[in-house]
Amino acid sequence: MSEKSSSSGSEEDVDPESGQPVELGGVLSKWTNYIHGWQDRWVVLKNNTLSYYKSEDEREYGCRGSLCLSKAVITPHEFDECRFDISVNDSVWYLRAEDPEHRLQWIESIELHKAESGYGSETSLRRHGSMLSLTSAASALSATSTSSFKKGHRLREKLAEMETFRDILCRQVDTLQKYFDSCADVSKDEFQRDRVVEEDEEEFPTRPDAGEYNHNNNGSKEKLFSPASPKGMNGIDFKGEAITFKATTAGILSTLSHCIELMVKREDSWQKRLDKFHKLHTEMLLFSNILSLTKLLLSVPQCQSEKVRIPRLTPVPPGDAYSTIGTHRFATKVEEMVQNHMTYSLQDMGGDANWQLVIEEGEMKVYRREVEENGIVLDPLKATHSVKGVTGHEVCHYFWDTDVRLDWETTIENFNVVESLSDNAVIVYQTHKRVWPASQRDVLYLSAIRKILATNENDPDTWLVCNFSVEHDKALPTNRCVRAKINVAMICQTLVSPPEGDKEISRDNILCKITYVANVNPGGWAPASVLRAVAKREYPKFLKRFTSYVQDKTAGKPILF
Repeated sequence: MSEKSSSSGSEEDVDPESGQPVELGGVLSKWTNYIHGWQDRWVVLKNNTLSYYKSEDEREYGCRGSLCLSKAVITPHEFDECRFDISVNDSVWYLRAEDPEHRLQWIESIELHKAESGYGSETSLRRHGSMLSLTSAASALSATSTSSFKKGHRLREKLAEMETFRDILCRQVDTLQKYFDSCADVSKDEFQRDRVVEEDEEEFPTRPDAGEYNHNNNGSKEKLFSPASPKGMNGIDFKGEAITFKATTAGILSTLSHCIELMVKREDSWQKRLDKFHKLHTEMLLFSNILSLTKLLLSVPQCQSEKVRIPRLTPVPPGDAYSTIGTHRFATKVEEMVQNHMTYSLQDMGGDANWQLVIEEGEMKVYRREVEENGIVLDPLKATHSVKGVTGHEVCHYFWDTDVRLDWETTIENFNVVESLSDNAVIVYQTHKRVWPASQRDVLYLSAIRKILATNENDPDTWLVCNFSVEHDKALPTNRCVRAKINVAMICQTLVSPPEGDKEISRDNILCKITYVANVNPGGWAPASVLRAVAKREYPKFLKRFTSYVQDKTAGKPILF
């Protein structure tokens, strides 16, 4: 866990010519995941961005991750004097320096880059012309604004320029307001003076200069300013201020136009990248399917007659058994369901107006979208929850394992496994307890457990159990029960907080984020208000009961990642 200063970065100063913080690079220990733990990475601090590489020699191949420091929060660890954490929204980097002195140097350098990021700081405004005076000529302001409209300037610089214009405009508005207030005061004084003159005009005839002078206490006369004069009240050059105000607003409009142009270009660029990513994703899925088919064909031995082929699963290591795509007759359907849940079920509900938050209890939130078809309530439900001390593998294991189903499920009357498709997929038939006066329900579904490997070392692996209705000759619908249709998924991710020093990971360091989605067609009519009231009450109770069961079962046992 060492840290070395880069030859390109000085101690902690700012470049005297550009006014920008210098680049800082060195080796820091970064927490990768719970399997590999702390790993040395080459970290570079440059241009308000923190990037890391596997080593200094691999810089030419591109960084493995980066963080923009504009909104970053740097938190020194409370007990580990060498460690500090950097968080931006939901992304957190855990870093360790060689000693407390190097940690302090990195924190100070990062804070310096944040302060000089260009978003409204004093030095940034000064570099972009914020020191323009209130009485600057219109030509100087126009030259300053138009000189920055070069195509090479970035959006960040244009935003800093808008900050400058805002300050100048506010000061000009204050100046003009003082002028108008002075005009109002003079007009009021003249009105009162004219009224006195009208009342006593017989005794005091009007003089030609009556409106131009005012008598002081010492008997001398003082010249009044006229609003129409070149120099207004308090010596304010109204004409010059008006010209400058007009130039400032013109500069703002031009800068806004340029910002819009830059954002449109950036949007087009990101759209092209997104299209390229979708194309690459489709090609990878196709390649994965071809690879799975190839493995299946290679694992099928020829019989002596060479006419009949007996399918046989490819042996896989125990640790990878749950991350492979199955080869049974429902394998394609399972993969389709898994991909749909990974794509849509993990989306945030905050910006979707179709989902209503119906329950919020601590870490648990339950959402509902009201859907009815032919009078049948088909409301999809989605719940999010966080549970300490358990892993996603453990939660999904107990949710999928039929041997412990009756230990936590209270609505089932009886069930049996109709067919075992593979080590991680079964077909289950179960009947639910009757709720009078409704008819009894049964359901026939395929239950599969999968492990989705993360594509980035900073992301956790995802465990998923999906249950969806199928048909089977051994469990045909009967008149005794109404057949319900389901599409349910339990999706879990394990978040690990690095332990202090060289301590081993304990259950105090792990947190499981759970997303539970359920789409149920009850298969018959029932009062909508009753169904929704029961769902609103039972889903939170089910999640609490099940997660408490998993915590009790795993307490004191080795962690199952």
